[in-house]
Amino acid sequence: MTDPATPSSTVHVIGAGPAGLMAAERLARAGVAVVVHDAMPSVGRKLLMAGRGGLNLTHSEGIEPFTARYREAAETAAAWLERFSPTHLIGWAEGLGQPLFTGSSGRVFPRAMKASPLLRAWVGRLADLGVEVRTRSRWIGRRDGGFVFATPEGERIERPDAVVLALGGASWPRLGSDGAWREGLLADGVEVAPFRPSNVGFDVAWTAIFAERFAGQPLKPIALTHEGETVRGEAMITRYGLEGGAVYALSAGLRDAIERDGTTTVVIDLRPDLSEEALAQRLARPRGKDSVTNWLRKAGGLSPVAVGLLREIPGDLPLGTEKLAKRIKAVRLTLTGVQGLERAISSAGGIRLDQVDEGLMLKALPGVFVAGEMLDWEAPTGGYLLQATMATGVVAADGVLAWLARDASDAAR
Repeated sequence: MTDPATPSSTVHVIGAGPAGLMAAERLARAGVAVVVHDAMPSVGRKLLMAGRGGLNLTHSEGIEPFTARYREAAETAAAWLERFSPTHLIGWAEGLGQPLFTGSSGRVFPRAMKASPLLRAWVGRLADLGVEVRTRSRWIGRRDGGFVFATPEGERIERPDAVVLALGGASWPRLGSDGAWREGLLADGVEVAPFRPSNVGFDVAWTAIFAERFAGQPLKPIALTHEGETVRGEAMITRYGLEGGAVYALSAGLRDAIERDGTTTVVIDLRPDLSEEALAQRLARPRGKDSVTNWLRKAGGLSPVAVGLLREIPGDLPLGTEKLAKRIKAVRLTLTGVQGLERAISSAGGIRLDQVDEGLMLKALPGVFVAGEMLDWEAPTGGYLLQATMATGVVAADGVLAWLARDASDAAR
């Protein structure tokens, strides 16, 4: 960390999600007076929502495949993770009294399997560090060299020594990250890429019977392939189409393909643990008096929803065991659309990475730093989102400290 700034320095952090709270903690530990603003009545609402599925904090895989998950932003994300790595995050969480465990998939979770205990401990730590948190304080723009906030008591103008913007992207807008900041920064000369849904579900033209019977049921375990990239995991049937971890891992490429071509095709392997030959041997067993569904369940090891998916594909099921095994191992499914930002777990787009320096300060607005999903990067679920979000909070805070130290040095000359 850079040398502590002068004790009189005050920094305002706008946005009380994981990136903003991490920046606030880092700054407060360095002796800076920190004020955190959030438009919502309480902090960390999106973190609490993420915790409903177990709060996947990070992942245990090696750093090279880890950083590759950030696609076009991989090189930049690698620099962020050098500053705040998965090891750092694990130590930080355990320091809050939250023991962690690594699941069979390599994902890292709190043993409590929810976000509320961690968030309570974190807010308590920030209070002990002297961080002031102002809820129902919405940033509405800049005026006369200050930052203007709408509060229950009326407008309030603040003129801190530096600002960290951590307002989130544009997904789950009802939780506060509505992307409303975009127009103001565009007016200030900051280039902002359009928001696009990420980690999102996709539309499929199910028959009414299939949607009615199987919506809410998981396909697992499966292997999902799109344009040569394959992931293993599970997917969830919904009335509109398909979502879930395996889908989210491919969502950026799926979205891009649909935006380009209107539709795209995925290939689903319903028995990824068996070779095509081994599956064909199992299917060669006599069917006896079993129905086709029971036979596929017993001999093929398929769940009712998997059998339903096989029958959803136009045309009759192949009669020969080899052809049937081939179909089970390669169900082709057409995706016809992308769900919107209001249903997306995260968003792509935001402030272009070339608009900030290495410390995440906006080149167009000296003294204003950015962290989290406001920046133009994306990653699949699985711990990669929270890891990078919190890492950017650390990088932005260190950038602030370097900026304040430089100003203090200049003033002393």
